[in-house]
Amino acid sequence: MSDTPRFIVDHNVGKLAKWLRLMGYDARFFRGENDAELVAIALKENRVILTRDTRIMQRRLVTKGKLKALLIKSDQPKKQIHQLIDSLNLDYRFNPFSLCLECNQPLVEREKAELKGSVPPYVFKTQEQFRQCPSCQRIYWRGTHWRAMTRRLEGLGGG
Repeated sequence: MSDTPRFIVDHNVGKLAKWLRLMGYDARFFRGENDAELVAIALKENRVILTRDTRIMQRRLVTKGKLKALLIKSDQPKKQIHQLIDSLNLDYRFNPFSLCLECNQPLVEREKAELKGSVPPYVFKTQEQFRQCPSCQRIYWRGTHWRAMTRRLEGLGGG
């Protein structure tokens, strides 16, 4: 799995980070404004830059192929994710729901009993499987939001 791309997502296409995480791809969100810092992180961590900033695409490291970057054409998130999937031949079913949508950390399976009092009572009563982010402690389960996200992911397959 070492050839699986890892990404750094510029703030101007920030919603792509959550989409990529939802699919299971490591996607670091870059909040800064300094292009040199973005490029340095991408090089150091071997990440593909996703941006709408044409200046980044003109940098020598990108034009010479030493650093992979993709210029995102649309400002609409759904078109952006389709461009990304098509351009990089990504599998939208890669490893869904395996990363925290907020902080990009791998989720850890949790026993239901451990979470009593940490999730709403109805959720505790009706759900059996839980995952938690070891970093931000956010808890995930397969409720209505999960089903809606699954439908959105499946919708990506239609083009």
